[in-house]
Amino acid sequence: MSDRIKVGLVGIGNCFSGLIQGIEYYRKNPSQEVTGIIHDKLAGYGIHDIDFVCGFDVGENKVGKPLHEAIYAFPNMVDWIAKEDLPHNDAMVYESPILDGVGVWVENRIKPIENPKSVEQITEEVKQIIKEKGVEIIVSYLPVGSDKVTEFWAQICLDTNTAFVNCIPSFIASDEKWAKKFEEKNIPCIGDDIKGQVGATIVHRTLAKLCSDRGTKIEKTYQINVGGNTDFLNMKEQDRLASKRISKTESVQSQLRERLDDDQIYVGPSDFIPFLGNTKLMFMRIEGRQWANIPYNMEVRLEVDDKANSAGIVIDAIRLARIALDRGVGGPIKPASAYLMKHPIEQTSDALAKSECEKFVAGN
Repeated sequence: MSDRIKVGLVGIGNCFSGLIQGIEYYRKNPSQEVTGIIHDKLAGYGIHDIDFVCGFDVGENKVGKPLHEAIYAFPNMVDWIAKEDLPHNDAMVYESPILDGVGVWVENRIKPIENPKSVEQITEEVKQIIKEKGVEIIVSYLPVGSDKVTEFWAQICLDTNTAFVNCIPSFIASDEKWAKKFEEKNIPCIGDDIKGQVGATIVHRTLAKLCSDRGTKIEKTYQINVGGNTDFLNMKEQDRLASKRISKTESVQSQLRERLDDDQIYVGPSDFIPFLGNTKLMFMRIEGRQWANIPYNMEVRLEVDDKANSAGIVIDAIRLARIALDRGVGGPIKPASAYLMKHPIEQTSDALAKSECEKFVAGN
């Protein structure tokens, strides 16, 4: 393997636009400290050691375009770096199968290509592209609810010996059947459903754990999220949210000494507010009892840029996947998944997950 990390991207939306533009921001501002979640360097790999060599999408205004153009195409909203200031390269965006990847609410915004190729034809083309481009890691940021497409890309990774980073709540790394497949082929996978650097779920689970660790009895809690990008518009389709709610709820439940009854906890997306754009608002409440059964409650309002919150995690997931490849470690990378993802195959506290991640990076 070379010192460069060759990555293929699936779902060329706001999240990848923020990731690519963020890397360029640090390139243009070398005096700025890189505020990634772990370290500027991971086992010698920095953020500028990543080459995005190809992308895959279904939008008619993205497929067939250079990656540096596609990340600015509608409905993407990230504009941290002016389009003309982003360096050009020869990475292109190729066709991905649609399957269940386009929800009814977003179809008119995404506008899938007309007359798509068959899944069989795309499968052979994708495998050839991965081989030609030397792709080592596939990172998937498909829309929530894209279970069949996620399985398509997981199988592509198995067939091409490519590591898989799954950023959405379609369960692969945390599913025993899929995890076993990656273990048997000794291919790394990290997932599922990315946590933000300081996002709604990480804040909620941290405060819930604090209340639980301090001996209070949590009786009920909720987390409501709203935003204005395509991700939130897609999640207006309730049928696409089953795994998202499981992922976010279990992330919080796992930190409690006593599991809450299902009707005493609500964690999930709530609505789409167009003028918010990439701004995400979280409203959280915890109710419980302290000494002598005296009640308490807390409420939190969090406002973040949804894509900056995400990109700081993906940049580490990519490097951790490459470290696993370097060391011949396959299957779910448990320390990375527990620290970076909402729904890993094994839940732990965030403090323990970070410690185990540091050990993994150090080679222990």
